[in-house]
Amino acid sequence: MAHFSPAAPPTPDYVGSRPPTYAPEPTALPAADPEELGELVPDTVLEGARYGACTLRAVSLRGDSARYRGEARRDALLVARFGAGEQALVLVAMATGARAAPGAHRAAAEACRWIGQAVGRSHERLVEDLRADRRGDLKSGLNRLTDRTLGKLRAASGEPTASLRCLLLPADPDCRTRVFFGAGEGGLFRLRDGEWRSLEPAVPAVPDEGAPDGDRLTMDLGIPVPPSPYEPAEPPQTPFRFRAVIARPGDVLMMCTSGLADPLHGEASLRAFLGRRWSRPAAPGLAGFLADTQTRVKGYADDRTAAAVWEA
Repeated sequence: MAHFSPAAPPTPDYVGSRPPTYAPEPTALPAADPEELGELVPDTVLEGARYGACTLRAVSLRGDSARYRGEARRDALLVARFGAGEQALVLVAMATGARAAPGAHRAAAEACRWIGQAVGRSHERLVEDLRADRRGDLKSGLNRLTDRTLGKLRAASGEPTASLRCLLLPADPDCRTRVFFGAGEGGLFRLRDGEWRSLEPAVPAVPDEGAPDGDRLTMDLGIPVPPSPYEPAEPPQTPFRFRAVIARPGDVLMMCTSGLADPLHGEASLRAFLGRRWSRPAAPGLAGFLADTQTRVKGYADDRTAAAVWEA
């Protein structure tokens, strides 16, 4: 006689006390230019991989508001592997174009592409630094790469036009260091023993060299010098954020844009739901991960982009 394990409960359309305003499925497509069809952005992008001790799931999907209004997804996602074997390095980059900026989706895509090119060219050194736990070198080097990427965007528009968040995952199973870096809003969370903890570097904050569980928080505070009454003040730049985390078996590390970070902070039922779903030993499949991440909450209708790493 065959024995079947019980199926996982279906993912609800929404959590919270009231249903969201918008329909759960896409309604209107963005307007298309017949001469610029390469500029079209798909509603949803899914990616997955398994390297070293971790299993990766990543998604970027258009928010309910953009789906209703026929607007393009302003979030962009890039997942890339550089190198081979245990020398490989996996980069996850996500960006959100500024809401009021024209061509916001293009700015987000360019930010991901440019940081991907920079990391790809430096991946051998980055892998060495990860293995040797040279966090100071990683921080300073990734700060430079981030500044150059966002500097290109500022040069084109005169102001910041996208946030950028990245995760570095070494393929070496003996290297348990995971590195987050970037600039702009979003979230970095860890699910451990069924409990969520925010690991997002605060701005401003005092660097923490002795955080518990092997974690260290290092970052460039990005605080401008108080302006002189005799000199014009420099426009503030978006502070660089950096955090290196030591992964434990059973951990789930998630990086996301504000579209998911905000409802996770604001709605306890979403935290509880995802905590239950993702505390299982095995990572969900791509379809299950998509269903989980698009669980809606009233009042939160922006694009959602997330990458989660299950540690074996």
